[in-house]
Amino acid sequence: MKLSLIPRASVAALALVAAMAPAVAAQASGTPARPGPAVSSAAVNVRLLGEKIVPRGLTFQDTTVGGLSGIDRDPCTGQYVVISDDRSNLQPARFYTAKIRVDGAGVHSVDFTGTHPFLQPDGSVYPPASAGDGKVVDPEEVRVDPLSCRYWWAQEGDRPTSPGQPLIQPSIQFAGRSGAYHGQLPLPPNYVYTTGDRGLRRNKAVEAITFGDKNRVLTSAVEGPLLQDGPEPTVEHGALVRVTRQNRKGDVLGQFAYPLERIFAESDPSSPWPADTGVPSILAFPGDPGRYLVLERTWVAGSGYKIRVYDATTRGATEVRGVDSLAGRKIVPMRKKLVADFDKLGLSTVDNTEGMTWGPTLPNGEHTLVLVSDDNFADDGVTQVVALGIRTS
Repeated sequence: MKLSLIPRASVAALALVAAMAPAVAAQASGTPARPGPAVSSAAVNVRLLGEKIVPRGLTFQDTTVGGLSGIDRDPCTGQYVVISDDRSNLQPARFYTAKIRVDGAGVHSVDFTGTHPFLQPDGSVYPPASAGDGKVVDPEEVRVDPLSCRYWWAQEGDRPTSPGQPLIQPSIQFAGRSGAYHGQLPLPPNYVYTTGDRGLRRNKAVEAITFGDKNRVLTSAVEGPLLQDGPEPTVEHGALVRVTRQNRKGDVLGQFAYPLERIFAESDPSSPWPADTGVPSILAFPGDPGRYLVLERTWVAGSGYKIRVYDATTRGATEVRGVDSLAGRKIVPMRKKLVADFDKLGLSTVDNTEGMTWGPTLPNGEHTLVLVSDDNFADDGVTQVVALGIRTS
């Protein structure tokens, strides 16, 4: 997601946080709901390994490095693939490859090694929105297919805000390693923009995808609640966002409601910008179907960013693919536990973190989690690579 302002958030001392999030009681059928199971009997322990700030305005192969909103480790090379959410305004919509050296002592270097534009079916690059031809894309997430090492990438499309603007549907596309178009995954029927009061909210579409269940399943999450699923979060209440499991042909295997946290503070009344929150990334646990790390990113004018990572599961959650509207319905949402709050990790800054991936496993058995922030190409934005060590015991 592209934000217009990037204030700084406060930084606190290192700490681990783990707490069950409150559940929404009951089932969509209207029958009494049973409490969902705990996420896992195993505790997740997290420690900060380190961080690295990429120089602002860095140029690489005649492109501006920025807007990095998704990241994945390439099992074929050991390098990382990072997607930029530039809507072809600066240079054509694109991705980068990078060597990121991470170990138990920190993030030692971030070196970009290549970049390619994503191509349309006819082999051309995507035009900027100013072209007015309705072909603009909003890249947000990238995953490397563990079976083919091709790239799967999600883009949010666009819902018009005024007459005459084109409606551009979101998509999950397949690309070759040089960006060539190889097709796309059929999306669930409710993952669309409409001209009415149903479907996706603008800038709150498909922004999170991950492979799981032995690489047979692609799970996606929309960033915010569907229009018919109720209002967006406020300081008083959270919201439910849809998480969908599909096979590689696009068949929907299940859809569930993830409980998004309420806004953590009131906005500065002098700001013209409302608070913004959502799910920009989701990451499957290896070998544990239905279990995910979920990234929540919130920005509040005058308070800055709140970045949190949760351990969540679909087990015991109500299947909602056949539920048109979640508003007022009694369901059991996905259960979650707070794993990391960036305010409490001792980072130099907390910014617009939107991408995460599993990194290498350390000699002591810890998994590494590598995250990247989107600087919005703003003068006060930060491209920050953070590495965490995660141990399940």
